[in-house]
Amino acid sequence: MIDKVIPLIYLAAAASFILALKWLSAVHTARRGVIVGVVGMALAVGGTLLRPEIVSYRWIAIAFVLGTIIGVPMAMMPMTAVPQRTALSHAFGALAAALVGTAEFYLRTPKLDVFTMSALALEVLLGFLTFTASLMAFGKLQDILPTRPITYRGQNVVNLALLALAVAAGVALVASPARTWLFPAFGAFALVFGVLLIIPIGGADMPTVISLLNSYAGLSACAMGFVLDNRLLIVAGALDGSSGLILSIIMCRAMNRSFANVLFGAFGQVQASAAAAEERIVRSATAEEAAPILGNAGLVIVVPGYGMAVAQAQHKVRELFDVLTKLGVVVKFAIHPVAGRMPGHMNVLLAEADIPYDRLVEMDEVNSDFAQADVALVIGANDVTNPAARHDKSSPIYGMPILDVDKARTVMVIKRSMSPGFAGIDNELYYMDRTLMVFGDAKAVVGNLVKELAAGAAAR
Repeated sequence: MIDKVIPLIYLAAAASFILALKWLSAVHTARRGVIVGVVGMALAVGGTLLRPEIVSYRWIAIAFVLGTIIGVPMAMMPMTAVPQRTALSHAFGALAAALVGTAEFYLRTPKLDVFTMSALALEVLLGFLTFTASLMAFGKLQDILPTRPITYRGQNVVNLALLALAVAAGVALVASPARTWLFPAFGAFALVFGVLLIIPIGGADMPTVISLLNSYAGLSACAMGFVLDNRLLIVAGALDGSSGLILSIIMCRAMNRSFANVLFGAFGQVQASAAAAEERIVRSATAEEAAPILGNAGLVIVVPGYGMAVAQAQHKVRELFDVLTKLGVVVKFAIHPVAGRMPGHMNVLLAEADIPYDRLVEMDEVNSDFAQADVALVIGANDVTNPAARHDKSSPIYGMPILDVDKARTVMVIKRSMSPGFAGIDNELYYMDRTLMVFGDAKAVVGNLVKELAAGAAAR
């Protein structure tokens, strides 16, 4: 009886995953997508626990407790730490796949056929390299490691040579699984390659890296499904891998860059021009001086960036939205696809602060509105607003689609200092005649703007 029920449970779980992805693609159905995805995972786990192959639940119970101890604190991390949490999730999922592959190799050798051994080799290779790569990404996102690219002469040659060694070891194992002595070297090559893959990648490329690692983890799980003859794992892994790859392609298009450039371009080295930033004239203003300009505007377009996330200023931004709306000002939020450190980072933060969904406008739709905007308020965004991307062929961001904030009548930039962004280059926007720099922590500055606007409204 159980043998007939489990396939039905897996089928329902697979359908839930597909529907979850569909509903997560739209804001108004995203909550439903999350709930259905959770139900699907519960069905998948429940169906697996019913399998007759399980002879003891002791180690499963221990793993459940340990996973809960690790997972609950991760779930309680602030929304501003979503990129780091995502990187850790990829690391744990990939490690699980790699360890399952390792166990299957030693349990089933030399009875592994060519197809199963090929899937197992792919599972272990992608699992181990994704594990260490995700840990390195977490370190960069958490500022434990330098966010700038770490490079050295001949780095790409070393990386490709190490990957070639890993692939060669995998091919040798497929040809002869009995060479068990080669398996530890195969795993070690994959682990080290994961580290070396990420260290030359700068913070500006983290959105693409996160989605690419998501794809690797999914493909590893898909390969594990073939090894274990588990159709649900194949479906779930394929969905995860393909969606991550599609998202990576979207991110690369948003930056007008290729995968090769992201992975091997060392994007984010500080340029020499940034050192001369202090020699140029900058117009600055206090919150008290900036508030009346906002209050008298007809249309304000807010451009959120990673600085807003670091300062955890999203709730203050909501207060600013409320007070401006009460004053009759139309407020929109311009969302660049790679603003922040993971795809959708700004959408998540603003949604947490209950900013109305219809006020979040994607780059392609909002760019035509900047020419009519009285104020473009940039909160911690840097490279995605740099006009150099349009005309400076020597700039590393040349050709990257940007938000046309420089076309607004007045540009206000809230920033801690004049330091360059993740791309490591100076932002031309900061030196324009129509730009006002409001220096300080984003949360504190926006809070002061709210106080000044509220006081001005009360005095009317």
